[in-house]
Amino acid sequence: MNNKDTGFLGEKMAQDLLISNGFNILACNWRYRHLEIDIIASKEHVLHIVEVKTRTDIQFGYPEQQVSRAKLQCIKNAAAMYQYQNRQWKQLQFDIIAIFQKPDKKWDILFIEDVFF
Repeated sequence: MNNKDTGFLGEKMAQDLLISNGFNILACNWRYRHLEIDIIASKEHVLHIVEVKTRTDIQFGYPEQQVSRAKLQCIKNAAAMYQYQNRQWKQLQFDIIAIFQKPDKKWDILFIEDVFF
């Protein structure tokens, strides 16, 4: 499986996780110019901006460690544009879903809610 396929599979798994936890998926791979948000979801009147990181190897660290300050700033900028275009959303939360395929081929999913930056 190449990186693009791994990323697509991870985003699908993340969507399934969110839906099973009562979230409504509003958009996937939402773009504004060069900015992108992996998943935009809502739950209980809160808009969730979700970054998904999927890895099959931890040679360079766990997936959640790959979300840099620069990446978080890009996500924040994209979220501001989404919120500007969808003014009904007053409450906003940033989340990370980290997905790792262990050597036994089982998937480990970590849902980190309300990331502060």
